[in-house]
Amino acid sequence: MDARTDTAVAWLLTSGEPAIRLLTRRDVLGEQADQDTAHVLSGPKVSALLGGQRPADFRAGPGWRSWPGADCGFGINPYRKWAGAHWRLVSLVELGIPAGEPRACLAAEQVLGWLARPERLRQVPVVDGLARRCASQEGNALAVCCRLGMAGDERVALLAESLIGWQWPDGGWNCDLDATGRRSSFHESLPPAWGLHEYASATGHRGAREAADRAAELFLSHRMFRSLSTGRPVNTNWLTPHYPPYWHYDILQGSLIMTRLGHAADDRLQDATGLLAGLRSADGTWSAGGRWWKPAGSGPDGSRGLNAWNAEVVDWGQAGPNEMITLNTLRVLRATGRLG
Repeated sequence: MDARTDTAVAWLLTSGEPAIRLLTRRDVLGEQADQDTAHVLSGPKVSALLGGQRPADFRAGPGWRSWPGADCGFGINPYRKWAGAHWRLVSLVELGIPAGEPRACLAAEQVLGWLARPERLRQVPVVDGLARRCASQEGNALAVCCRLGMAGDERVALLAESLIGWQWPDGGWNCDLDATGRRSSFHESLPPAWGLHEYASATGHRGAREAADRAAELFLSHRMFRSLSTGRPVNTNWLTPHYPPYWHYDILQGSLIMTRLGHAADDRLQDATGLLAGLRSADGTWSAGGRWWKPAGSGPDGSRGLNAWNAEVVDWGQAGPNEMITLNTLRVLRATGRLG
């Protein structure tokens, strides 16, 4: 590694979050990292994301717990931005919490109770033979449940089969009722690709693997961000990294998922990885190009922010070098052979 990479790695290894230190050693340095899960669970971000659960009394057994959220007709809303169970769990599995972590698995029950209700799935609109579904929801939930060791749950299988059935001819998904059917949504297609990959890895499900590969081809055929007709960026916002991405697409998250799906050697990633390498600061780190979240305390009453729209539970970094973006970019560059 070159001096800037050494500096960035050294910085990540001084992180106050044990998960970031572990993931850096494992995924950037290629070490057999210490799997002391209790150490990971003690980190300030992980602790905050897992904290604040309270007893719930709907559609659940004894001891079932949830995180705060607005009532959405069947109980507490796990999709509340960004403090609901759905979003916390995505962040937690990205920080490498262990499979079977009890608090996370209990919260995943809340997510499955929301997404895998048969009556909900029956209501997915179909226009011109194509399902119109915000499939990022099922995709993220599928990935989370697989990472938590819940791939054998019949409701998780239902999410996977639903995504396979909703996939569009070009390999993606779209919730736009007015879309012509010629092009899927990058935003709605990346999380399902990840989720189906995780499900195939956990279960060996051939259909899920094939669907994930078809989705990967959608992104790779566009060289991750280019219009097929003009070659120009489809959306310039995709060219700058954000963390967490939530359901938003950008080239860092897209490239990270492509490497997870086994496409690191595909030449069609080179445009995106070249741009990512060029965003590096002089000190070897990467900063966020923007953020989709508000810091805690941004609520109208100055509270911790859980009553504010899109207020986060933790501070992911508001300016300057960003740990998760630096970690993920180094992961991508190492996987694709660009790490100096």
